[in-house]
Amino acid sequence: MNNTKRRGDRLIKKYPNRRLYDTQASAYITLADVKRLVLNNEPFSVIDAKTEENLTRSILLQIILEEEASGSPMFSSAALTQIIRYYGHAMQGMMAAYLEKNIQAFIDIQNRLTDGARDSYEGKPFSPEMWTQFMNVQGPMMQGMMSNYIEQSKDLFVQMQEQMQNQSKSMFGAFPFGASDKVN
Repeated sequence: MNNTKRRGDRLIKKYPNRRLYDTQASAYITLADVKRLVLNNEPFSVIDAKTEENLTRSILLQIILEEEASGSPMFSSAALTQIIRYYGHAMQGMMAAYLEKNIQAFIDIQNRLTDGARDSYEGKPFSPEMWTQFMNVQGPMMQGMMSNYIEQSKDLFVQMQEQMQNQSKSMFGAFPFGASDKVN
């Protein structure tokens, strides 16, 4: 299957008519159903029914696009503009790793808060109302914690960039590239 499906994943096939077919449920599904799989932490892969090309990322991006278009978007225009600028840039791979690590750090913080809150609420499941109540109390602390983390992360990124520039200067410093250095 050309490495399109990870072992244990639910297989969803996308047909030329743009319909999605869940092979586990033996039924056609919508992007909303795929979003539910994501929210329920159910692993899945989406493949093109004809070519077996992995389309999982494409489907996830469609879900993000729908979410961004409705309600309250998560990304500002400025953030999206900056992300686009990194495509094709020498630092693209580094930026991808940076974003992924920051998202994972945010998830870790959220999990710690959830675990701490669960202890505070005697092990009861956290309802949306309880989250609202919890965040009203913890929100300012959480914002401060995230601001500190973001500032540290930004400083680290700037340090890495400066280090790379210094390495580039030391590597290419011996090779002056000027207008007068034309190659015949």
